[in-house]
Amino acid sequence: MTIHSSLKLSGASGGQRNVWTRVERLAALKKAGRWKEGDRVEGLRKVRTSFKAKAKKKADEPAAADAKAAPAAKAAAKPAAKPAAKK
Repeated sequence: MTIHSSLKLSGASGGQRNVWTRVERLAALKKAGRWKEGDRVEGLRKVRTSFKAKAKKKADEPAAADAKAAPAAKAAAKPAAKPAAKK
């Protein structure tokens, strides 16, 4: 038997969850070195879920290199004069 189309949640499963299962929490604690094999699995420590990281601007590195060649680049980058409009 299938679920009626009015009862389906569109896109609900595609978002980021803020609650992890025990297996996911154990994996995160193992990675951080806060859980060892043989420790209790009940009463686990809290684990912060991953958040989207802000993208770092990559313009800082090329800006320093382009500063030396900036006067020549500006002269070459100027567009040519616009042609006269035809009547």
